[in-house]
Amino acid sequence: MEKLKVKIVNRSTNELPAYSTDQSAGMDLRAWLDEPVTLQPLERRLIHTGVYIELPVGYECQIRPRSGLALKRGLTVLNTPGTIDADYRGEVGVILVNLGNEPQVIENGERICQMVVARHETVQWELVETLDDSERGAGGFGHTGTK
Repeated sequence: MEKLKVKIVNRSTNELPAYSTDQSAGMDLRAWLDEPVTLQPLERRLIHTGVYIELPVGYECQIRPRSGLALKRGLTVLNTPGTIDADYRGEVGVILVNLGNEPQVIENGERICQMVVARHETVQWELVETLDDSERGAGGFGHTGTK
């Protein structure tokens, strides 16, 4: 499989974002901190990564939580998924929140989230008066029940 080339600048002392396994969809991204950061319960903070990327047109990068951090420590990405657009050139920052009951310490170099690079479409709206019928129709928000 051909790999997409993406330009990256790493101003941190950490390794580049990397896949943990050959078939991982997301790359682990690490915190870049001068000193550990403690997140109190329900506290959120922008965590620096020192990473800057230049995505090709037609691609985005999504910042997603790591399941182990969410389950074991109550840490998650607040604006999930965070979106990095192809024309953004600033540092990739991660808004972490502590949804647990105990303070959580984030260390320099700790894997704090996943990055998923994906293609996306650009929409051109077609204004119409009605939409085609479908089996589902306007049903939503749990209309099919829970069982």
